[in-house]
Amino acid sequence: MRPVISIVGRPNVGKSTLYNRLTRSRDALVDDRPGVTRDRMVGLGRVGGTPYWVIDTGGLESEGGSLQQMLRRQVDVAVQGSDAVLFMLDGRSGPSPDDIEIAGYLRRCGVPVFPVVNKTEGLAPELGTAEFHALGLSNPPTAVSARQGAGINMLMEHILDTVSATGAAAEVDRSAPHVGVVGRPNVGKSTLVNRLLGEERVLVCDEPGTTRDSIRIPFRHAGRDYVLVDTAGVRRRSRIQDKLEQFSVARTLQTIEQVDVVVFVLDAQAGVSDQDARLAGLVRDGGRSMVLVVNKWDGLTNEQRQRVRRELDRKLPFLDDVDRLFVSAKFGSGLGHLVPALARAYSSAMADLGTGRLNAVLQQAVAAQPPPLAGRRRSKLKYAHQGGKNPPQVVIHGNLLDKIPESYRRYLSRRVARAFGLTGAPVRIVFKSGENPYARKASRGTGKRGK
Repeated sequence: MRPVISIVGRPNVGKSTLYNRLTRSRDALVDDRPGVTRDRMVGLGRVGGTPYWVIDTGGLESEGGSLQQMLRRQVDVAVQGSDAVLFMLDGRSGPSPDDIEIAGYLRRCGVPVFPVVNKTEGLAPELGTAEFHALGLSNPPTAVSARQGAGINMLMEHILDTVSATGAAAEVDRSAPHVGVVGRPNVGKSTLVNRLLGEERVLVCDEPGTTRDSIRIPFRHAGRDYVLVDTAGVRRRSRIQDKLEQFSVARTLQTIEQVDVVVFVLDAQAGVSDQDARLAGLVRDGGRSMVLVVNKWDGLTNEQRQRVRRELDRKLPFLDDVDRLFVSAKFGSGLGHLVPALARAYSSAMADLGTGRLNAVLQQAVAAQPPPLAGRRRSKLKYAHQGGKNPPQVVIHGNLLDKIPESYRRYLSRRVARAFGLTGAPVRIVFKSGENPYARKASRGTGKRGK
């Protein structure tokens, strides 16, 4: 289960810049004006030894309102459900009164806090962090440059080692496939779970956000055991108001890591929102197999149904390999296809990809579309083998593989998935370049000439 790491601090200290660097994205708006970030951003952290969830928060300041009130509304919300907190500080200006007050709060929060002194370009680390030791936090301050990336890798390696050592994830019984039901609030997740179970096991209410934590429910279908996980709804970041709901969002993100298959539920009557697309992207980035369920299909006209189908193609093109089911959880229509779709997605996630056939598929894919040139040379893909399951992982060996663009990696992933009939399971392609046999000879030759 990936840890959740929150970034907090006063305005204009570089929180959004750090968020973008950690997620290798440009999701968070970066501006020299303080207070630009208003909503919380959630993304997958990719800098460090293992992936993790990153939450970016708005800046905290005392002007225009009580800092204590802002602490309750922003910092406390971000801290709940987090495994660690990055406390961003400005190394150019030194500790401010707001920094001191925030530090006092963080000392009492019960979560590991790592002071990160940003904007230390050109400064010796010990000079850049000297004043911030006075904040009295349990971990010493670390000098970084979020803009240039200096010190970030080492910082995240240390934090991830600390989090994994002090907060190991709970063991999950894997004897039966775990199925997570995920989606925005009020799309009908709990109704869907109750319909599958044939009884009212989960509270259903018209008020969005009724389900606050993940609920695990075993059930059996056609002689096979499953475990349903009904998660709290993930709503738009700007509407996450209280710390309990933010905690639920963190739980949902971690639940995605624990399950084998995700049933992603959309509300047909509300259409496909940007938040739907973002959450679906997080599920896919997490490597989960998926079944797409478009709920509340009853009552829509043919024109409305065609509009929804076009929105799915336009806003969720990366789910073109996923089974789509159009259902009414309330009335039960269309649900007869759900469990078979779950079984297909799970079987795809756990598929054995034979080495011989895998290499044949690789040769056919390269023959149909060779990798693009890297300068005057072309990458050479020699052979492939399976490197893991859930999600299926294919390791490809060859030369100049670091020059292959991401678009070609996606092309190979789709070719493998189609060749093996995989449904809803993203195939991860891992490149491993072989050693250049001429590099050592060239090195020896250079040494001789230098004597």
